[in-house]
Amino acid sequence: MAELDGRIAVVTGASRGIGRAAALALAAAGAHIVALARTQGALEELDDAIREIGGSATLVPLDIKDFDALDRLGGALYERWGRLDILFANAGLLGGLAPLGHYDQKSWDDVMAVNVTANWRLLRSLDPLLRASDAGRVIVTSSGAAHNGRAYWGLYAISKAAVEMLARTYAAETVTTPVRVMLVNPGPLRTRMRASAMPGEDPMTLKTPEDLAPHIVRLASPAWSETGKLYDFPQDKVLEFHRPS
Repeated sequence: MAELDGRIAVVTGASRGIGRAAALALAAAGAHIVALARTQGALEELDDAIREIGGSATLVPLDIKDFDALDRLGGALYERWGRLDILFANAGLLGGLAPLGHYDQKSWDDVMAVNVTANWRLLRSLDPLLRASDAGRVIVTSSGAAHNGRAYWGLYAISKAAVEMLARTYAAETVTTPVRVMLVNPGPLRTRMRASAMPGEDPMTLKTPEDLAPHIVRLASPAWSETGKLYDFPQDKVLEFHRPS
């Protein structure tokens, strides 16, 4: 019996990069994938790949900024399954690198909508379903940028710092339930986002989303017991957040 047989997993940003690799790995472990992404064609290609490995998927083409659609998602999942076992909140937007004073309002709003508000709306919509699972697992993609304070990375870094606190707050609010919440720092991986941020970098020197994917499966397992912490892939360590006394 596979590790995640019978589990229901929502994956955002599922059409490429980390989301696609994780969706395939979760499906290979037995989970039914509810795949969210904007691009219908890429979702259909993912569905074909999942079927090839004997898995199954439900495709949900939507823009993650369509918050009403995220509310409807919770209702649809409730009607079909009555629960949700895994949420991999992975969709993200870089928004370009620039001095803080050079971002325009639209860039700021778009990055905050995708990286922060959409994840809050997802949690709000899916919280009852996660609590209805015997082992609800929430995994949120963060970034080392949330802790580095580097010049020109401000917009992305601020959004990732915010989503980290979102996840940690949800972890604290569900600590007495079967829900477990983990953040993931993927580090530098061979993705389109990394290439746009670091155009001079040789991508062949980087690990791939497929290298990270088995660790997403581990965090999604009913056997996983930690919550409110950060899994740092470059170090392969679970890190505690400092809590002031």
